[in-house]
Amino acid sequence: MEVKVMSSRLVKPSYPAGAPRPDTTEHVPCSVFDRITYHIQMAIVFAFSPPGPSVAEIERGLAAVLAVYRPFAGQVRWGPDGAPGVLLNDHGARLIEASVDAHLADVAPAKPSPAMQQLHPGLDGEIEEVVQVQLTRFACRSLAVGFTSNHAVADGHATSNFLVAWGRAVRGIPIGAPPPHYHQGLFAPQDPPRVEFEHRGVEYYRQTPAASPHPEAHGESRHDIVIHKAHFTKDFIAALRAEASEGRGRPFSRFETIVAHVWRAMTRARGLRDHAQASTIRISVDGRPRFAAPPGYFGNLVLWAFPRTTVGDLLRQPLAHAAQAIHDAVERVDGAYFQSFVDFASSGAVEEEGLETTAVLTRDVLCPDLDMDSWLTFPFQELDLGTGGPTYVMPPYFPTEGMFFLVPSCLGDGSVDAFVAVFKHHLEAFEQEQFCCAME
Repeated sequence: MEVKVMSSRLVKPSYPAGAPRPDTTEHVPCSVFDRITYHIQMAIVFAFSPPGPSVAEIERGLAAVLAVYRPFAGQVRWGPDGAPGVLLNDHGARLIEASVDAHLADVAPAKPSPAMQQLHPGLDGEIEEVVQVQLTRFACRSLAVGFTSNHAVADGHATSNFLVAWGRAVRGIPIGAPPPHYHQGLFAPQDPPRVEFEHRGVEYYRQTPAASPHPEAHGESRHDIVIHKAHFTKDFIAALRAEASEGRGRPFSRFETIVAHVWRAMTRARGLRDHAQASTIRISVDGRPRFAAPPGYFGNLVLWAFPRTTVGDLLRQPLAHAAQAIHDAVERVDGAYFQSFVDFASSGAVEEEGLETTAVLTRDVLCPDLDMDSWLTFPFQELDLGTGGPTYVMPPYFPTEGMFFLVPSCLGDGSVDAFVAVFKHHLEAFEQEQFCCAME
């Protein structure tokens, strides 16, 4: 696939005629949740069937929505008090136009791959903009929209709200959602602080030359890793849930069941022989319902659950064992846990002890652990730029063995796509395991 870049420019916020201009010197410091998360550019690629909207319509909508979601038009900067944050200077979002002299169906990757990186702006180097958009038009008139944003500014929930609002702005209809609500005043520590849970070794760790929570793997590299797409139909998921939940008063959720199934399938495919070895999954937990965040909260509000069990139990026990471990770990990250984290992060212990965040991607190989990201509740299918929802939604290329994404299928039939990073020599085994009955 040869992608030809034709232009690149900044799109600045467009305010309604007669509306007062906002203060472009305002600096919004990062919240405790912004500071604890991954400080990386994240990407997602959407594709739309022809006839697609014009670039002018998309640009007009982007300018309008940036006037509402101003952090996405700002720049990540240090504030006057030395705190990191976003300067609301209306710098703008970068818009790149590109073209491909081929039909989308013939060349677009079916799963994340190095080639797919040509369909979104680059993620590395010094990036001045919080948001970048690449519009790639194909010979069949299909349109790929590659969107990237700085994760330190907004999490997936907030970003998906922005994308839906952008689509409404392109269509010339009111954004409809509650206006963005930022963190100021929301995450106050208790007086006196009450740190009821352990946060060292969970969200934070102490960096030492001899010990790190991210040991390097040896002997294999990202060049040996491929991204596999597993398509789980609605019927298959229903059968898994029924089997895992048999005899349980309340069935496991779709999320708990699929994650448990992938956890077990990966453990089997990896061929792990030490049955006493522990295996852990890092799972993002949305704090909005747990922290009673106001509608429209825009920023990061995520901590992590770490369900843990042994390789032997994953191999020998039924699916319900893994699903219960996931359920219990997520349940423990409740409102009290979120408040305890706020109290700890605001106590000064992080600075005094030189603690570092554990939310960094420094390993190519996670075995025997996993790291997953669920997009099952994000309304990406509601991103309508005037011709209906996307026909194709793809997470970024992420060659980290053991990382996987769950994405609702664009078929709209309740099926789910799991994009799983595996070693090439484990792929055949994983393909055999992915549809195995849970009790086998």
